[in-house]
Amino acid sequence: MQRPLEHLSRPTTAGLSGAAVAMLLALVAFAVAIPILNHPLPPISDYINHLATDHVVDVIDHDPDLNRFYRIEWKPIPDLMMDLMVPLLHRFMSIYLAGQIFFVATFVGILSGTLLVNRALFGRWSALPLIASLFVYNGVLLVGVMNYMFGIGLALWGFAAWVGLRERALLLRLAASTVIVLAIFFCHLYALGLYGLELLAFELHRLWGRRRKGLAPFLDFAATGVPFLPALALLLAGPTGDSAGVPAYWDFSGKLDGLTLALSIYYPEVAYGLVAALALAAVFVRRRGLLNVHPLGGALLAVGAIIYLAMPRAIFAAHLADQRLPTALLFMLIACISVDLTDSRFRAGFVAFLGVLLALRLSEVELVWNDLTRGQIEALRAVPAIKRGARVLVVYGDRAHTGLISDLGLVHIASLATIERSALVSTAFTVEGKHILQVRSAYRTFVDTRDGTPPSLPFLAQAARGPGPYYFSDWPRHYDYVLILFTNQGAPDPDPARLAIVNEGRHFQLYRVNKPG
Repeated sequence: MQRPLEHLSRPTTAGLSGAAVAMLLALVAFAVAIPILNHPLPPISDYINHLATDHVVDVIDHDPDLNRFYRIEWKPIPDLMMDLMVPLLHRFMSIYLAGQIFFVATFVGILSGTLLVNRALFGRWSALPLIASLFVYNGVLLVGVMNYMFGIGLALWGFAAWVGLRERALLLRLAASTVIVLAIFFCHLYALGLYGLELLAFELHRLWGRRRKGLAPFLDFAATGVPFLPALALLLAGPTGDSAGVPAYWDFSGKLDGLTLALSIYYPEVAYGLVAALALAAVFVRRRGLLNVHPLGGALLAVGAIIYLAMPRAIFAAHLADQRLPTALLFMLIACISVDLTDSRFRAGFVAFLGVLLALRLSEVELVWNDLTRGQIEALRAVPAIKRGARVLVVYGDRAHTGLISDLGLVHIASLATIERSALVSTAFTVEGKHILQVRSAYRTFVDTRDGTPPSLPFLAQAARGPGPYYFSDWPRHYDYVLILFTNQGAPDPDPARLAIVNEGRHFQLYRVNKPG
């Protein structure tokens, strides 16, 4: 009987023992976890808002203030994994520690998944896929799409399982894939698309080699899509397709930016240095005949490029639809590379090489986060000034800051008030069809239910004059506090008659609302 994938790749002597690779994985995972462990409030955009949702899920039944404002509406939404796992951890620890564990688990899933795919393709363990550790911190992660990032790891695990079961019974392979599809569906719809991309590239490559063997290979190829039918049924039955938000649109000018997001975080020079070092190392091992690139890599690159160019910028009310793909595709391509490390000198050289590059990348993250998290720390210290069970309106002082990477961590710091003071926050994730957290009808008209941009200061005074069309209209009557983001410490009170300063910090000011008589 033909061994799996011998028809796809020449034999390779590359490989280490499974125990040695597991030990290296543990060391690398610990290293990439250091910035997360050192910064319970990492400066990424949506993360704190997700933590707030998970806190509410866990405590709403015995927190009368949160129960007064919110309700949990469980539906088959393809963005639930964090909401399923973190509340369970929160029962035994703080929400911040629970979030850190999920964060680290996301990294471990990606790294181990890359190793498993490489093992399935080449038939032996290799430490080379640990190069993926250089890119687990990336521009897409900074947006805070945690469920998608977790789904990348699960898609890699699922693909490894598909490859390993490819020569086994059809029903076994399809049954296993169905379970994987359903698990990834509840991570993120885009992550499910990644799994589909992997299978499509693999099966197209396999079909090309068997195209002259009659109809059977084509039927076998078509069967690959059967496990996706339950996910399609869930999508059609669920609320995602009807969720509020922007319609699908294409923006081809940002395709190059999507490639950059996969490689660069804060300093482009660091990304250029990493890429240059990896390119030189590839040339070095290639000349010595130690580099082996699996032919599946070409199929993945071709299929991925076509899909990337065709994808819209936003779909199902979620942004960065296309720009997320290169980051995941990078991990897949890394899994298609093997280097012969049987020589002890090359093994030691690889470990030293990876250690130096990883230290460079992690130093970049650690140093920048030490500075950027000052805003979150100051906000956490300011939150106790908010009365428990209060209502908080979020306002932007300078909208020009909202698109800056350095300010992403401040976008949702108001959600700390939900965690620490059981407060209703105007920017909490409560879009119907996208989130399980929903605002009760008595307060729903006073919060943003469409993931829009908070009002800016010029609209604040105008909106205070009475009822109007916006959720923040007549805000002095409906809110107890106003949190102004992207402003300067010491900035003048924008409405002295209605607001009184309570606390302030790096780029934010917290005001108490003087209620009308």
